[in-house]
Amino acid sequence: MPLTSHFATDRRTALAQAQGDIVKTVPEVLFVCVHNAGRSQMAAALLHHHAAGAVHVRSAGSTPANEINPAVREAMNEIGLDLSQEFPKPLTDDVVRAADVVITMGCGDACPIYPGKRYLDWALEDPAGKTLDQIRPIRDDIDTRVRALLSELTATPARTQG
Repeated sequence: MPLTSHFATDRRTALAQAQGDIVKTVPEVLFVCVHNAGRSQMAAALLHHHAAGAVHVRSAGSTPANEINPAVREAMNEIGLDLSQEFPKPLTDDVVRAADVVITMGCGDACPIYPGKRYLDWALEDPAGKTLDQIRPIRDDIDTRVRALLSELTATPARTQG
């Protein structure tokens, strides 16, 4: 199964990065929400799209659902982002350790804390049980936050004249 293979490869890569066996060439961002079926999936897809390879993105859930929220899939399809190959993934220690930035979206204390990581908590409404019309503003809020994060992560330090 291709999705299972992709998931296993990504987890092995995260473990190797966390152990220092693979050198990271771009910042690593991990989006975490409870079910990994809405907010974190939208954020990961948006950052992956906007970053165009300048950032590596993962998402996970502290209690992953069985599938991505169909209304979330539809909201993302409206803006040209296809989540059909995505699925809710469990939050594992290796993906947190591999990340440079961990962004939580309502997972509470379920996300482990490691020194040297940047942690952000984005207070976002949960799209679970919401209509497409109610999800669009959540998606757009995430998009605004993702673009600001990408700008920070890819900004080159200003040179000083000496």
